[in-house]
Amino acid sequence: MESVGSATGLTDEQRAIKDVVHEFAVEEIRPTAREADETETFPEEVWDGLAKLDLTGLTVPEEYGGFGADRTTYAVVNEEVAYGQLAVATALSVHCLATECITEFATEEQKEKWLPKMAQGRPVGMFALSEPEAGSNPAEMSTVARREGDEYVINGKKQWITNGQRGGVCILFAKTDPDDPNSVTQFLVPEDAGYEVGKKEEKLGLRASDTTGLAFDDVRIPAENRLTEEGRGLSAAFHILTGGRIGIAAQATGLSQSALDDAIAYANEREQFGNPISKIQAIRHKIAEMGTKVHASRTLVREAARVADAGEDPRTAASMAKYYASEAAVDVTNEAVQVHGGYGYTTDFDVERYYRDAKITTIYEGTSEIQKEVIARSLLD
Repeated sequence: MESVGSATGLTDEQRAIKDVVHEFAVEEIRPTAREADETETFPEEVWDGLAKLDLTGLTVPEEYGGFGADRTTYAVVNEEVAYGQLAVATALSVHCLATECITEFATEEQKEKWLPKMAQGRPVGMFALSEPEAGSNPAEMSTVARREGDEYVINGKKQWITNGQRGGVCILFAKTDPDDPNSVTQFLVPEDAGYEVGKKEEKLGLRASDTTGLAFDDVRIPAENRLTEEGRGLSAAFHILTGGRIGIAAQATGLSQSALDDAIAYANEREQFGNPISKIQAIRHKIAEMGTKVHASRTLVREAARVADAGEDPRTAASMAKYYASEAAVDVTNEAVQVHGGYGYTTDFDVERYYRDAKITTIYEGTSEIQKEVIARSLLD
């Protein structure tokens, strides 16, 4: 079920893409979601299905075998994949962050080497910015890439790496001068460079998505694997993450839509006092509030995508969408559990997983607090 105005502002082609991905989410992703969550195992057959739909090449230009999606199409796909399962959407969005970095910053030779393969789904991309002691302020990172002749030697640790165990190529951010916070630089590090993958984190939600640390101990890469000029890494990261935040907002919207649809279905089926609970005013008001938040989230996402596609600065719009949609996802999934009553607290229904998954959308790719700072800076300064 779609909320009011869910397809507004889309071209015929975008609506067709939306329908195809929604069908895939319902028929291929949702049936695997509960087992994937319980076993904490990523559904690789779903990834292969995304590749067949060209979605693993979503942000790869057509000349390199990709989809070449604009930001609106990117948001639509993220929403519908998350409707199936947020863990799958997260893995896809991080892979897309990696392909976007290569598209925007790599040499032509590197693009030809990596993008066609990544568009087909393998190797899976990673985005390594955060560290154990540097999260919301990446300028404090301690990972260092020291230049030695025609190579860089990398030492340090990264944390919260999505696709950490599955990944085959890492977009790494490291300082070239350990004493200079302005020396952060972006590098492409293939799996065979020799970094160590840490243990998989045990998480509240998003359990099917593998999240690990990465350790670099004198890892050597060719100097040509530097993707930005020295010191331009943070600006590159923030640029890429702005688009990524639109994707996370879209994912939060898709998750909220799942929770709303399940709550409506349950309310129409569950009977108390001789009638479906959808006849009870308290339940009806919950559904009304949930639906309004889903629609508002989607509207903010579409506006942020429109701004980006128009070539305007999307930072404020992206932060507004990410902040609102992620906080709304927590509220909507919470109410979906409440509508289900005691059953909502059990694994017999998917709403408990939605509730666990929703929280991370307020944290990764910029916490809600960081988004509010971005918004406030735009409004006040």
